Amino acid sequence: MMLFDSHAHYNDPAYDADRDVILSAMKDGGVGYIINSGCSVASAKDSIALCEKYDFFYSSIGIHPCHAHESTQKDLDDIRALASHPKVKAIGEIGLDYYYEKTHKEVQKQFFADQIELARSLKLPFVIHCRDACGDCLDILRANYKGEGALMHCFSESRETAKILLDMGFLFSIGGTVTFKNNVRTVSAVEYIPLENLVLETDAPYLTPTPYRGKRNNSVYMRYVAEKIAEIKGLETEEVIEKTTENAKRFYRID
Repeated sequence: MMLFDSHAHYNDPAYDADRDVILSAMKDGGVGYIINSGCSVASAKDSIALCEKYDFFYSSIGIHPCHAHESTQKDLDDIRALASHPKVKAIGEIGLDYYYEKTHKEVQKQFFADQIELARSLKLPFVIHCRDACGDCLDILRANYKGEGALMHCFSESRETAKILLDMGFLFSIGGTVTFKNNVRTVSAVEYIPLENLVLETDAPYLTPTPYRGKRNNSVYMRYVAEKIAEIKGLETEEVIEKTTENAKRFYRID
């Protein structure tokens, strides 16, 4: 079974020097599917261009919370238009980020709610970025989520938060941070969340797993994440890869 990277940023400048070399080697490295996340109108266009070049590439597109304060209704309209591309499979990453962007919380919350409605109107699932904003994120989801299908990107919250989201039917993507030494909270959450609700991600070029931590990430490295999840859950690595790939294909509606 091939690995499915449910969240990456291969349009990032970190890959400008050797992007084609890296992506051309993915299938030989055991990677069969990549969802590239476009976080603004410009990066959404870049992401779609990669989808048109590589048959195993798909995209999610949206306005990242750190771009909300510099975005307008026209940007949302542009995202809506770009979402008609057949390889756009979700709206995202959308959500709240109070770590990097502390001064425009109300704007972030409005854009988050607006993009949930956008996903609903397009009959697409959505992908959530939430950092240092769990309470407000849950409040907005309780008020606006109607079962469209949602994925918590790079989940790092508590078991208690995981339970709330599981009860709403969410999926959770797990990346390299689960391999970091002393990351007790993510390990505990992975232990608690059923395998049926987990998918793998890189967030490439960021969050590279051990033993490559500190270097540029690569979807091939997801095997280390799968190995860690298998260790936590007492499963075989191939079972984790097979099930998380099935889960991601179902969520993103990829045959």
